[in-house]
Amino acid sequence: MSDPNPIEPLGVIGNISRDQAIYPDGRHYEFLGGAALHVALAAARAGLQAAPISVVGCDLADVMDDPRLALVGTNGIRVDQGRSCTFRMTYDQADNLRDISCDFGVSVHLTDHALSQLGRHEHYHVCCRRPLDVARVLNRVAELQLPFSLDFHIASAPSLMAHALGPLPEAQLVFANVAEFDVLQRLIAPRRLQAVVVTDGPREVRLLRRGEPVARVTPQATKAREVTNAGDVLAGCFLARHASGLDDATALGRAVSAATVSIRDAPALLVPR
Repeated sequence: MSDPNPIEPLGVIGNISRDQAIYPDGRHYEFLGGAALHVALAAARAGLQAAPISVVGCDLADVMDDPRLALVGTNGIRVDQGRSCTFRMTYDQADNLRDISCDFGVSVHLTDHALSQLGRHEHYHVCCRRPLDVARVLNRVAELQLPFSLDFHIASAPSLMAHALGPLPEAQLVFANVAEFDVLQRLIAPRRLQAVVVTDGPREVRLLRRGEPVARVTPQATKAREVTNAGDVLAGCFLARHASGLDDATALGRAVSAATVSIRDAPALLVPR
């Protein structure tokens, strides 16, 4: 008899949210967002079974039945009374994030839910975003000696990186853009970190191990349609490709290509207004 609650190798802790992305040229997109969802979906598309570990409100209760999410496991998604987390992101002419506002809604319960899911997956990726209690979750993951990776978001990176400092050397992978990496290396020497993937928009992506570059990939030039989830796609795809046994350079190349396609074609869950 098949297991009615199969356990996916990758559990992704973070938000599933209702998002808006606003651009100065008049583009305005509304989509099903959240780093946990998009990292898990990218990993699943790249061949690694993955499940978001999130708390959503009644307004997203049907997310488990959305055919666009058929590739990801949904056993780690909890539905609470109330509204789901919402984000409103405004970008500048260069597609850089200019402003972000949010209403956390029921995701304030994410920390306790995430802790209840530990030990059910082979690897955990922690999307370090508010309102998750990053220190509490990462310290517990490290205490249990569970393999884990993590990423940050520039809007909250300075404070959350400080909370994550203790367990950071235990992380198998850290994903950061160049601005986040700038903050990170002021707090901890890169040589103390096992591996860091550093992105820089359309410029070269680097993989550092113990502070030393071991792989570099320059993204193919493309016209950006929507950049919001590109970092999540890169992280999920890299985790999947690396887990499949690919070497650093090949895994990074595949992940960068997936992120480029995401930027060019826009995520599958994007809905133009």
